[in-house]
Amino acid sequence: MTKFIKNNDIKSHWYEIDAKNAVVGRLATVISKIIRGKNKTTYTPHMDNGDFVVVKNIEQIKFTGKKFENKKYYKHTGYPGGIKEITPSKLHHKKPGEVLKLAVKRMLPGGPLAKKQLTKLKIYSGSNHPHLSQNPTKIELSKLNNKNIIRN
Repeated sequence: MTKFIKNNDIKSHWYEIDAKNAVVGRLATVISKIIRGKNKTTYTPHMDNGDFVVVKNIEQIKFTGKKFENKKYYKHTGYPGGIKEITPSKLHHKKPGEVLKLAVKRMLPGGPLAKKQLTKLKIYSGSNHPHLSQNPTKIELSKLNNKNIIRN
């Protein structure tokens, strides 16, 4: 029989990622795996077994190619003819962390569990964040794969 983890056995860790020159999609895949708990041996699909992720320097995130200007995000207001579109450059200018948050959100399964897991993502502009007391473990994206970082 498959053993599932109990609520009492769940221990959450904190991770810190520097998003300086990081590619959005590659960063989002790393984050979504950690938030869901797929990096643990105790992964259980129907439970929130994931860890917390703090992303800093979000204002320096990058897209590959011309996606920063040409890609479009759509949303609907609920009214007839109410479809709105926005490019990542405009969205990044209005809300710097929203581009990454949308990418991670779309990599999580839909439903209440995904909303709960998305609250474990903490995004900050600049290199300072209020979660230093949790002693987050640093994850270096360039060491995971050299394509994760755009070098100028």
